Amino acid sequence: MLRRTFLTLLLSLGIALGIGAPASYAAEARTVVLDVPGMTCRFCPITIRKALQKVPGVIEAKADYESKTATVTYDPDKTTVEALTAATANAGYESKPRTP
Repeated sequence: MLRRTFLTLLLSLGIALGIGAPASYAAEARTVVLDVPGMTCRFCPITIRKALQKVPGVIEAKADYESKTATVTYDPDKTTVEALTAATANAGYESKPRTP
């Protein structure tokens, strides 16, 4: 009986921590393209990428000087597009989500 209670406790703790949580509870990653018109040199994307990667919930961040954009894949349960644009602004680069 004690063993079963212990295993139940471990399973509950794992789900609470997001370890082995059912797929229905996990948010699906989203991707947004940000226009970053203030990129003036080939080193700007490095600063932008690093700023975006520091935002909790960012899975992947890429910045491209040629198109003056940043493409960010993120967990919508952990961050927002507003937080991403704030991160680029704090790094000195205003950005806004690209509209289709």
